[in-house]
Amino acid sequence: MSHTPRKRFGQHFLHDRDVIERIAAAIAPRPDDTLVEIGPGEGALTAALLRRLAHLHAVELDRDLVPRLRARFGAALSVTQADALHFDFAALAPPQGDLRIAGNLPYNISTPLIFHLLDSTAQIRDMTFLLQREVVERLAATPGGKDYGRLSVMVQYRCAVDRLFRVGPGAFSPPPKVDSAVVRLRPYRVPPHPAQDEAHFARLVAHAFTQRRKTLGRSLRTLLTPARFAAAGIDPMRRAETLSVAEFAALSDAAGIPADQRGLT
Repeated sequence: MSHTPRKRFGQHFLHDRDVIERIAAAIAPRPDDTLVEIGPGEGALTAALLRRLAHLHAVELDRDLVPRLRARFGAALSVTQADALHFDFAALAPPQGDLRIAGNLPYNISTPLIFHLLDSTAQIRDMTFLLQREVVERLAATPGGKDYGRLSVMVQYRCAVDRLFRVGPGAFSPPPKVDSAVVRLRPYRVPPHPAQDEAHFARLVAHAFTQRRKTLGRSLRTLLTPARFAAAGIDPMRRAETLSVAEFAALSDAAGIPADQRGLT
């Protein structure tokens, strides 16, 4: 019996075999890889991956799908019924920290889930996701464009972003109202533009884009004096969407805010 997709879980199940094979080929798992699939659904991509893997981990929120997946794939699939937004992915990483993650992510949780995964990038080799195309454009956006924002900066600080290919609505059941795309995120072992205090960097970026229509001098006035902007070589009349990741890191380092004041927003 087929499973009726649930709107509250944002379920759009892949059914196009060509697309499924193309995604599996892009992931290109080796037989001994430690790979986690997020949201396997009815197991379409799962089956394609297990033709290339000896064993696969999966995290599925829908409790009705979990026994079906276990019955279909047996010992080859270790499936955990859990909310991926709160799941400890690092716990599945092998000793060398070479975890791979993939999945057709529900549109309604894709951005918060990516932020959650950024906390575990030290244990992750790569992440390959099928996402709403708009989200992929934001992940890969460059400074100055309308798609460039907090998500762009925080992901690009941690990862190289590779846009792979588009997927049309007809590849899903039910078809979504938007186009999708496949993207690969490859965490850096060492960020190319490391900030001295990454927690402060994250807060500064979030604060800057919360008021993105304002100049940085206005939006960050509680965090940075004109002298601090000058020390970073950043014009306070610029807006957040014009700064590169390297410039945000320089601005964060120049802030020089005492530790007990770094929570200011």
